[in-house]
Amino acid sequence: MNDPKNPLLRKLSLSMMAQVIFWSRWLQAPLYFGLIVAQGVYVYHFMVELSHLVAKATKIGEAEIMLIVLGLIDVVMIANLLIMVIIGGYETFVSRLNIKGHADQPEWLSHVNAATMKIKLSMALIGISSIHLLKTFINAAEMTDHTIKWQVVIHLTFILSAVAMAYTDRIMTKTLLDAHGRAEADH
Repeated sequence: MNDPKNPLLRKLSLSMMAQVIFWSRWLQAPLYFGLIVAQGVYVYHFMVELSHLVAKATKIGEAEIMLIVLGLIDVVMIANLLIMVIIGGYETFVSRLNIKGHADQPEWLSHVNAATMKIKLSMALIGISSIHLLKTFINAAEMTDHTIKWQVVIHLTFILSAVAMAYTDRIMTKTLLDAHGRAEADH
């Protein structure tokens, strides 16, 4: 069927395969929709926790209020992470959102790419980890030393990973700029 001696048939086959591969990016769209549903679950969880805080506000101490508020901040940071993944991932890997000039367009979306997303996501994870670590330190009397040490190790691992990603991105950007500069100098 695929006669190597027939260049027209070969070209048509390669073109069809390229179209299928390009179309396959749309298989990610349901994944982003699923993350939108997860975002809704976080909004519900936030509202439930907020109502508990308001209902208990006069019956609990400052430390417990702080722990509940840190939990709410944690939910917000995770929701922010979800938004970055949903909007940035869709824009980067599936299709343009065509919202240029929209009053509500997030500032970071105008310069998003896969490398930028990785760094922004790692910074969000560090923020979330920081909140968990702060909750642990506030609640240290109820935690084992082993648990506290592992949370610190995990937090430091997130930080080192983010630094490594940012450094790698810097090297790659510099390499691309140097190559671009050499190409222009050759012309």
